[in-house]
Amino acid sequence: METVIAAGQAVLLVLCAPLLQGMIKKIKALCQGRRGFGILQPYRDLHRLFIKDMVVARSASWIFHAAPYIVFASTVAAALFVPVIINRGGALGLGDIIVIVYTLALGKFFTALAGLDTGTAFGGEGSSREMTVGLLVEPMMMLAVFTAAVAAGSTNVALISVPKSFFLSPANVLAFVAFYIAVIAETGRIPVDNPDTHLELTMIHEGMILEYSGRYLALIEWSHWIKQILLLTLAADLFFPYGIAAGAEGIVFASGAWILKMLLLGTALALTESSRVKLRFFKLPALLGGAFVLSLLSLVTFIVMGK
Repeated sequence: METVIAAGQAVLLVLCAPLLQGMIKKIKALCQGRRGFGILQPYRDLHRLFIKDMVVARSASWIFHAAPYIVFASTVAAALFVPVIINRGGALGLGDIIVIVYTLALGKFFTALAGLDTGTAFGGEGSSREMTVGLLVEPMMMLAVFTAAVAAGSTNVALISVPKSFFLSPANVLAFVAFYIAVIAETGRIPVDNPDTHLELTMIHEGMILEYSGRYLALIEWSHWIKQILLLTLAADLFFPYGIAAGAEGIVFASGAWILKMLLLGTALALTESSRVKLRFFKLPALLGGAFVLSLLSLVTFIVMGK
């Protein structure tokens, strides 16, 4: 039964991921005084890419062809472990936060590997920058997660997402801010990266996938949007653990609570992008290092204060 619930919630994340991306882009357009596309535009983009022919470099190896499927599969696999509406554990009773983080890291690794595979300058540059950012983000993200895990006495997301008094504590606030910055970095958003640009000297994520087209590009972009909604759902589970149903009887309220959380967190991402400028790459360690200090302080604060 738990496997069926986990699979259903993963399907929900997969189907709603383009909708959240469309909402974020719509809010950004309104903040910039533009009308923008409708919130359903990402679905149209996926359909357009899936029916287009692909152009593949002659130097591409099996890694280039396998990477989109591995990235998509690893992202969906990570989604199986995250409670969305019903908190009944992850797939097969698993739901360890460390498993989730490093399942997502597997997709990042193959994306970077595919960027290097064709031997282009932009792909190599994007992959190198992605690994550098990942090296700075992962310790910070894990420390923020461990703060919530220590408070719950477990690294299982299903247990961490049980409502507790830790919600309004100083340690929780510091950990959430650090995790929010990690989400910005992991999803390639301003001020770390600009998802809407193809400028050679600034792109990170776009540089790695510049050689992709057609259904390969559709799978990678869809995976990126799934990762975005998954991380936001994870942030809601870890730091705002209220509204998740324990069974089918509370599913309507839980659905509304999850939608509200995604609206608020998605709006926060859009407002952050609209009010900030992209930092130069050599200034990113200062931002991510500051977030690491926040995550470390959150853990120390909880250990010292007990909350």
